[in-house]
Amino acid sequence: MPSENVVVEGFTVVPMKVDEKSHGSHYLYMKEHSVREANPCKPRDRTLFVLNIPPYCTEEVLQYMFSGCGQVQTVHLHNKPTSGPSAVNQSNFFPTAPLIQGYKVGYVVFKKASSVKKARSLPFDVPLIMQGKGAPTIKSGIEKWCSDYQADVLDRSTLQAEIDTYMAEYDRKVQEEMERAKASEGVPDDEGWVTVTRFGKNKAAPRTEAHEKAISGKEKRRRKEKELLNFYSFQIRQTKRDQIANLRQKFEEDKQRISLMKEARKFRPY
Repeated sequence: MPSENVVVEGFTVVPMKVDEKSHGSHYLYMKEHSVREANPCKPRDRTLFVLNIPPYCTEEVLQYMFSGCGQVQTVHLHNKPTSGPSAVNQSNFFPTAPLIQGYKVGYVVFKKASSVKKARSLPFDVPLIMQGKGAPTIKSGIEKWCSDYQADVLDRSTLQAEIDTYMAEYDRKVQEEMERAKASEGVPDDEGWVTVTRFGKNKAAPRTEAHEKAISGKEKRRRKEKELLNFYSFQIRQTKRDQIANLRQKFEEDKQRISLMKEARKFRPY
Protein backbone atom coordinates (compact mmCIF):
# COMPACT_ATOMS: atom_id res chain seq x y z
CA MET A 1 0.00 0.00 0.00
CA PRO A 2 1.55 3.35 -1.01
CA SER A 3 2.37 5.82 1.73
CA GLU A 4 0.20 8.89 2.05
CA ASN A 5 0.86 12.30 3.55
CA VAL A 6 -1.20 13.83 6.35
CA VAL A 7 -2.50 17.40 6.03
CA VAL A 8 -3.98 19.27 9.00
CA GLU A 9 -5.54 22.69 8.28
CA GLY A 10 -3.29 23.23 5.29
CA PHE A 11 -0.09 22.03 7.03
CA THR A 12 1.63 18.82 6.00
CA VAL A 13 2.61 16.79 9.08
CA VAL A 14 6.03 15.07 8.85
CA PRO A 15 7.73 13.13 11.67
CA MET A 16 11.43 13.53 12.43
CA LYS A 17 13.93 11.46 14.46
CA VAL A 18 17.44 12.03 15.75
CA ASP A 19 18.68 8.81 14.12
CA GLU A 20 17.41 5.52 12.76
CA LYS A 21 17.59 3.85 16.19
CA SER A 22 15.37 6.43 17.90
CA HIS A 23 11.91 5.24 18.88
CA GLY A 24 10.31 8.60 19.65
CA SER A 25 9.31 11.00 16.89
CA HIS A 26 8.88 14.74 16.75
CA TYR A 27 6.44 16.27 14.25
CA LEU A 28 6.96 19.21 11.93
CA TYR A 29 4.15 21.19 10.32
CA MET A 30 4.90 22.82 6.99
CA LYS A 31 3.26 24.53 4.03
CA GLU A 32 4.19 26.82 1.19
CA HIS A 33 5.23 30.31 2.29
CA SER A 34 2.59 32.83 1.17
CA VAL A 35 2.45 36.49 2.24
CA ARG A 36 1.13 39.71 0.70
CA GLU A 37 4.49 41.49 0.58
CA ALA A 38 7.13 38.96 -0.40
CA ASN A 39 10.74 39.49 0.65
CA PRO A 40 13.55 38.77 -1.86
CA CYS A 41 15.23 36.48 0.66
CA LYS A 42 12.05 34.37 0.92
CA PRO A 43 10.43 34.02 -2.50
CA ARG A 44 6.89 32.67 -2.40
CA ASP A 45 7.20 29.83 -4.89
CA ARG A 46 10.51 28.47 -3.53
CA THR A 47 10.08 28.86 0.25
CA LEU A 48 8.76 26.22 2.65
CA PHE A 49 7.29 27.48 5.95
CA VAL A 50 8.01 25.06 8.82
CA LEU A 51 6.56 25.11 12.37
CA ASN A 52 7.36 23.27 15.63
CA ILE A 53 11.13 23.11 15.07
CA PRO A 54 12.82 21.84 18.26
CA PRO A 55 15.53 23.93 20.01
CA TYR A 56 18.33 21.49 19.15
CA CYS A 57 17.62 21.72 15.42
CA THR A 58 19.91 24.22 13.67
CA GLU A 59 19.93 25.69 10.17
CA GLU A 60 22.47 23.10 9.05
CA VAL A 61 20.39 20.21 10.40
CA LEU A 62 17.23 21.54 8.77
CA GLN A 63 19.07 21.92 5.47
CA TYR A 64 20.33 18.34 5.71
CA MET A 65 16.87 16.90 6.44
CA PHE A 66 15.20 18.63 3.48
CA SER A 67 18.09 18.08 1.06
CA GLY A 68 16.29 14.96 -0.18
CA CYS A 69 13.56 17.17 -1.64
CA GLY A 70 15.98 19.25 -3.66
CA GLN A 71 18.90 21.66 -3.33
CA VAL A 72 18.40 23.96 -0.36
CA GLN A 73 19.59 27.53 -0.95
CA THR A 74 19.17 29.09 2.53
CA VAL A 75 17.45 28.40 5.86
CA HIS A 76 16.06 31.11 8.16
CA LEU A 77 15.09 30.48 11.79
CA HIS A 78 12.99 32.90 13.88
CA ASN A 79 11.17 33.06 17.21
CA LYS A 80 7.92 33.88 15.41
CA PRO A 81 6.73 34.14 11.80
CA THR A 82 8.16 37.09 9.87
CA SER A 83 8.70 38.04 6.24
CA GLY A 84 12.14 39.61 6.80
CA PRO A 85 15.58 37.99 6.83
CA SER A 86 17.23 36.44 9.86
CA ALA A 87 18.96 38.82 12.26
CA VAL A 88 22.73 38.48 12.12
CA ASN A 89 25.11 39.38 14.95
CA GLN A 90 27.95 41.55 13.68
CA SER A 91 29.91 40.96 16.89
CA ASN A 92 30.75 37.77 18.75
CA PHE A 93 31.08 39.60 22.10
CA PHE A 94 28.32 42.25 21.84
CA PRO A 95 25.31 40.49 20.26
CA THR A 96 22.60 42.72 18.82
CA ALA A 97 20.28 40.06 17.40
CA PRO A 98 17.89 38.40 19.88
CA LEU A 99 18.74 34.89 21.01
CA ILE A 100 16.32 32.28 19.66
CA GLN A 101 15.14 30.11 22.54
CA GLY A 102 12.66 27.26 22.67
CA TYR A 103 10.75 26.03 19.66
CA LYS A 104 11.28 27.94 16.42
CA VAL A 105 9.72 28.62 13.05
CA GLY A 106 11.77 28.16 9.91
CA TYR A 107 11.83 29.11 6.25
CA VAL A 108 13.57 26.66 3.91
CA VAL A 109 14.37 28.31 0.57
CA PHE A 110 14.93 25.83 -2.26
CA LYS A 111 16.66 26.48 -5.54
CA LYS A 112 13.68 25.16 -7.52
CA ALA A 113 9.94 25.59 -6.95
CA SER A 114 9.32 21.87 -7.53
CA SER A 115 11.21 21.08 -4.30
CA VAL A 116 8.50 22.79 -2.23
CA LYS A 117 5.79 20.59 -3.78
CA LYS A 118 7.94 17.52 -3.14
CA ALA A 119 8.41 18.48 0.52
CA ARG A 120 4.66 18.99 0.95
CA SER A 121 4.00 15.50 -0.39
CA LEU A 122 6.34 13.73 2.07
CA PRO A 123 4.68 10.60 3.53
CA PHE A 124 3.66 10.50 7.17
CA ASP A 125 5.16 7.05 7.88
CA VAL A 126 8.70 7.94 6.66
CA PRO A 127 10.36 10.23 9.22
CA LEU A 128 13.11 12.71 8.46
CA ILE A 129 16.44 11.71 10.03
CA MET A 130 18.65 14.35 11.66
CA GLN A 131 21.79 12.20 12.03
CA GLY A 132 23.20 10.30 9.11
CA LYS A 133 26.06 10.15 6.65
CA GLY A 134 27.33 13.64 6.00
CA ALA A 135 24.94 15.18 8.54
CA PRO A 136 26.09 17.97 10.90
CA THR A 137 26.83 16.95 14.47
CA ILE A 138 24.13 17.57 17.07
CA LYS A 139 25.61 18.28 20.46
CA SER A 140 23.67 17.22 23.53
CA GLY A 141 24.20 16.42 27.19
CA ILE A 142 27.60 17.12 28.74
CA GLU A 143 29.14 17.77 25.31
CA LYS A 144 26.69 20.61 24.64
CA TRP A 145 27.21 22.02 28.13
CA CYS A 146 31.01 22.09 27.67
CA SER A 147 30.64 23.65 24.22
CA ASP A 148 28.38 26.41 25.54
CA TYR A 149 30.78 27.05 28.42
CA GLN A 150 33.77 27.34 26.10
CA ALA A 151 31.82 29.73 23.86
CA ASP A 152 31.18 32.02 26.85
CA VAL A 153 34.90 32.31 27.63
CA LEU A 154 36.22 35.52 26.02
CA ASP A 155 39.34 35.52 23.92
CA ARG A 156 41.19 38.70 24.97
CA SER A 157 43.15 39.14 21.75
CA THR A 158 40.06 38.72 19.56
CA LEU A 159 38.04 41.03 21.80
CA GLN A 160 40.77 43.70 21.73
CA ALA A 161 41.00 43.47 17.95
CA GLU A 162 37.21 43.93 17.63
CA ILE A 163 37.29 46.93 19.98
CA ASP A 164 40.16 48.54 18.04
CA THR A 165 38.28 48.05 14.77
CA TYR A 166 35.13 49.57 16.22
CA MET A 167 36.96 52.60 17.67
CA ALA A 168 38.83 53.19 14.40
CA GLU A 169 35.52 53.21 12.52
CA TYR A 170 34.01 55.54 15.13
CA ASP A 171 36.94 57.98 14.89
CA ARG A 172 36.66 57.96 11.11
CA LYS A 173 32.96 58.87 11.27
CA VAL A 174 33.63 61.68 13.77
CA GLN A 175 36.40 63.07 11.55
CA GLU A 176 34.13 62.99 8.50
CA GLU A 177 31.40 64.77 10.46
CA MET A 178 33.84 67.50 11.54
CA GLU A 179 35.05 67.98 7.97
CA ARG A 180 31.47 68.22 6.66
CA ALA A 181 30.62 70.76 9.39
CA LYS A 182 33.67 72.91 8.55
CA ALA A 183 32.88 72.78 4.86
CA SER A 184 29.24 73.81 5.35
CA GLU A 185 29.93 76.54 7.94
CA GLY A 186 29.36 80.05 6.63
CA VAL A 187 27.65 78.84 3.44
CA PRO A 188 23.94 79.80 3.28
CA ASP A 189 21.46 77.08 2.36
CA ASP A 190 18.52 77.30 -0.04
CA GLU A 191 16.50 79.33 2.47
CA GLY A 192 19.33 81.69 3.31
CA TRP A 193 20.22 80.21 6.71
CA VAL A 194 23.87 79.93 7.70
CA THR A 195 25.04 76.91 9.72
CA VAL A 196 27.23 77.76 12.70
CA THR A 197 29.03 74.91 14.49
CA ARG A 198 31.60 74.56 17.20
CA PHE A 199 34.18 73.51 14.62
CA GLY A 200 35.16 77.03 13.49
CA LYS A 201 37.56 77.64 10.64
CA ASN A 202 39.42 80.59 12.20
CA LYS A 203 39.12 80.28 15.97
CA ALA A 204 41.96 82.74 16.80
CA ALA A 205 41.50 85.19 13.89
CA PRO A 206 41.42 88.95 14.81
CA ARG A 207 38.15 90.84 14.59
CA THR A 208 37.54 92.70 11.35
CA GLU A 209 35.78 96.04 10.95
CA ALA A 210 32.59 94.33 9.83
CA HIS A 211 32.75 92.09 12.89
CA GLU A 212 33.18 95.11 15.17
CA LYS A 213 30.18 96.83 13.57
CA ALA A 214 28.08 93.72 14.07
CA ILE A 215 29.06 93.53 17.75
CA SER A 216 28.41 97.25 18.32
CA GLY A 217 25.04 96.90 16.61
CA LYS A 218 24.11 94.07 18.93
CA GLU A 219 25.13 96.14 21.97
CA LYS A 220 23.01 99.06 20.81
CA ARG A 221 19.99 96.84 20.27
CA ARG A 222 20.51 95.27 23.70
CA ARG A 223 20.65 98.70 25.40
CA LYS A 224 17.60 99.89 23.48
CA GLU A 225 15.62 96.83 24.53
CA LYS A 226 16.68 97.42 28.13
CA GLU A 227 15.59 101.07 28.01
CA LEU A 228 12.30 100.07 26.44
CA LEU A 229 11.76 97.50 29.17
CA ASN A 230 12.40 100.13 31.85
CA PHE A 231 10.02 102.53 30.11
CA TYR A 232 7.25 99.97 30.22
CA SER A 233 7.96 99.30 33.88
CA PHE A 234 7.67 103.04 34.65
CA GLN A 235 4.35 103.16 32.81
CA ILE A 236 3.03 100.27 34.84
CA ARG A 237 4.11 101.89 38.12
CA GLN A 238 2.62 105.27 37.12
CA THR A 239 -0.67 103.62 36.14
CA LYS A 240 -0.87 101.91 39.52
CA ARG A 241 -0.23 105.22 41.30
CA ASP A 242 -3.01 106.93 39.32
CA GLN A 243 -5.42 104.14 40.13
CA ILE A 244 -4.65 104.41 43.85
CA ALA A 245 -5.13 108.21 43.77
CA ASN A 246 -8.49 107.85 42.04
CA LEU A 247 -9.63 105.30 44.62
CA ARG A 248 -8.65 107.60 47.47
CA GLN A 249 -10.51 110.55 45.91
CA LYS A 250 -13.60 108.42 45.39
CA PHE A 251 -13.37 107.22 49.00
CA GLU A 252 -13.35 110.81 50.30
CA GLU A 253 -16.34 111.73 48.11
CA ASP A 254 -18.26 108.72 49.40
CA LYS A 255 -17.53 109.76 53.01
CA GLN A 256 -18.92 113.23 52.38
CA ARG A 257 -22.02 111.83 50.67
CA ILE A 258 -22.66 109.48 53.60
CA SER A 259 -22.30 112.26 56.14
CA LEU A 260 -24.82 114.43 54.21
CA MET A 261 -27.27 111.57 54.12
CA LYS A 262 -26.95 111.11 57.87
CA GLU A 263 -27.60 114.83 58.48
CA ALA A 264 -30.69 114.72 56.28
CA ARG A 265 -32.21 111.85 58.32
CA LYS A 266 -32.00 113.71 61.71
CA PHE A 267 -35.37 114.46 63.40
CA ARG A 268 -35.94 118.21 64.06
CA PRO A 269 -39.48 118.94 65.44
CA TYR A 270 -38.81 122.63 66.14
